[in-house]
Amino acid sequence: MNNLGSYTTNSAASTLLVLRHSSNSVGIVHSVAPNGDLIELEHDSNGVDTMIRIDSTADSFMDFYADFYHQLKNPDEFSFFKVMEFEADEAARDLQEYVNSSSTIERKESKKYEVSIDTVDALRNNKNLDIDGVAQENSYKKLSSVAVNPKDRYQVEDVNWSAMAEIGLNKKKFEELGVLETLLKGYKTSVLIPVKCDSGDSNDTVGARLQLKLDDDGEVVVHVHRVQKMQDFRKNFFGHRFSKEDRLNLLSCGNMGRVVELVDPITGEMVASLVSLDKLTKELFSLRMEFVRIPKVICGVILSEQQKEVLCSGKPLFVENMLSKSKRLFNATLQFNVEKQWLEFFFYKKVKVQSFTDVIEVGIPTTFRGKYLRKWQMDKLKAGEAAYISGLISEKGKEYQGYIRFDK
Repeated sequence: MNNLGSYTTNSAASTLLVLRHSSNSVGIVHSVAPNGDLIELEHDSNGVDTMIRIDSTADSFMDFYADFYHQLKNPDEFSFFKVMEFEADEAARDLQEYVNSSSTIERKESKKYEVSIDTVDALRNNKNLDIDGVAQENSYKKLSSVAVNPKDRYQVEDVNWSAMAEIGLNKKKFEELGVLETLLKGYKTSVLIPVKCDSGDSNDTVGARLQLKLDDDGEVVVHVHRVQKMQDFRKNFFGHRFSKEDRLNLLSCGNMGRVVELVDPITGEMVASLVSLDKLTKELFSLRMEFVRIPKVICGVILSEQQKEVLCSGKPLFVENMLSKSKRLFNATLQFNVEKQWLEFFFYKKVKVQSFTDVIEVGIPTTFRGKYLRKWQMDKLKAGEAAYISGLISEKGKEYQGYIRFDK
């Protein structure tokens, strides 16, 4: 990319998230190749330090974006969102979760938060903008979109509380159960909630998981996933006949553990899919393989291609020395869960937490005290040299820096 370098040295810089329409995958923009292809980084990757950095002032951003956009070979294949550099990784994860779990109608809502080249060109040419254009310009400065932050997907006032009352529920009940925030994020409640049955007896209730969604008219409605009778695994599931191993896997961990061919009920075609069981409601869920996404990095551990293939095939994978949010190392078995559309963690036994020196005995780490190491730092460590590192935070919350060395 010829002339974008001047936009990469701002301490309060912004960057761009990209949504590829063909695969519905979200990444962080790295650069544009000489042939016009977009080069992007996966979120959670070890290369986030090489993301594009843009001066956050309005004029600088618009000049940058116009130049950037017109260098792309097929810009219509993408949607771009402006976020602050420090929140790019988390915002990309949230946007990916939103894309994975939202309906087509909900996804259209995110259009108004995209960076529009028409608006940018109009602003640069001092053309008159309509109200939507002005609102969009403001959204460039502060991206508070449901498309990037699922916790704002629905507001309390969006919920049809009259409909909730018909099944015996209200806002206070959700707050007491600690699931109101989960509900407003658009996720299923993590616990079963008693709802009124259709029997006519006001005292009859059944357990259910609830989830808010948009209907075809754009109205927020509640989906009630009632507890069902135990699945009859003797019956075919979209053309698949469960083996004994399939049944045992679904009942023990909720995931079938292999790829199977299922019949699409609309087209009749055979589709490679994974299958999981909601252990709370006993519902079976399937997901086409084209929508199964495995992260490149999970809790600080870079997954090899072989490990990603294992997870993509639905099989369990034991991973060691992952880093928790509290900066402690842990081991766990990972497996892709269809109902969650993400990796599930299983802790079959208490795992002894290993020290940092235990990790570096098997190779150069990718992180040090929660901070990703850059390639040049890892290269120095591999060569037996000391590497300078800054931006570390002490237990008392103070920032410090120093040198680290790899001790075999």
